[in-house]
Amino acid sequence: MHNPKQIYDHNGNEVTHGRVTVNGVRLHYVTAGSGEPLLLLHGVPKTLFYWHKLIPQLSKYYTVIAPDVRGFGDSGKPKGGYDMDNIGEDIAQLMEHLGHKTYKVHGEDWGAAFAYALTAKYPERVEKLSWCEMLLPGLGLEDWSVLKPENVYSNHWLWHINFFHVPEVPEFLISGKERQFWGKWMRDECYDPSGINEDLVDEIVRCCSSPGGLRPIFDVYRATFENIDFVNEKIKNKLKMPVYAIGSIHFIGDEVHREANIFAENVTTEFLDCGHSLALERPAQLAEMLRKFMG
Repeated sequence: MHNPKQIYDHNGNEVTHGRVTVNGVRLHYVTAGSGEPLLLLHGVPKTLFYWHKLIPQLSKYYTVIAPDVRGFGDSGKPKGGYDMDNIGEDIAQLMEHLGHKTYKVHGEDWGAAFAYALTAKYPERVEKLSWCEMLLPGLGLEDWSVLKPENVYSNHWLWHINFFHVPEVPEFLISGKERQFWGKWMRDECYDPSGINEDLVDEIVRCCSSPGGLRPIFDVYRATFENIDFVNEKIKNKLKMPVYAIGSIHFIGDEVHREANIFAENVTTEFLDCGHSLALERPAQLAEMLRKFMG
């Protein structure tokens, strides 16, 4: 019997769940399929359930690995370590534990930032990087959060960057209203709001309303200045492996392409006709694009 809270592979089999402690944090992850390893990294405030439409499209061709990033989903929620450098290290150690010396990576939103951090730290391990719908700290993330007309009257004013950075206040205001806040916030970033279904909202609310569940979400943003230093240092050495930069027509768009060309030498650019949540709004199209790029 199909469980809407579970993720299935292309044959209708449940994904395999695992847990391992790496870099001082206990990570929960799932695997599915066979073939070359393809790592999926989710954004904020999401969990690995974000990939529930994409994994069945990819597991026929790849061994798909999808972790709950530090602080999210059913992974541990330590008090620190939410900067890109440290989360990139979490993921590198996870993949090493799973026996994957080299692999392909797809990340969206903050998952793209974590994917970049992993790749910049260990370029010899990442064969190809798909970097989607993200502005890196220091390259544009803060600029889109500024209170000015061209941001406020656009489709992409990132007002939350500043709000989430304030210590303790977001936790206080959102606690008890997780469903209303995150449901609206994620749908507002979509071109097709129906992509954010209730099963996804249920999973996010379950995890962020658990003890300590909200804090990691905001601690990712509170690491912005550390992340700026990390990015500014790493972009001095451009990535040499193939990088796929996908922007949504109705959200971040070609800014994704501009930034990818700052940190990488070999960039393929493309658009998807959707909003911020590519894997939910256009899963079949995204899967086909990734198959062509990843090989």
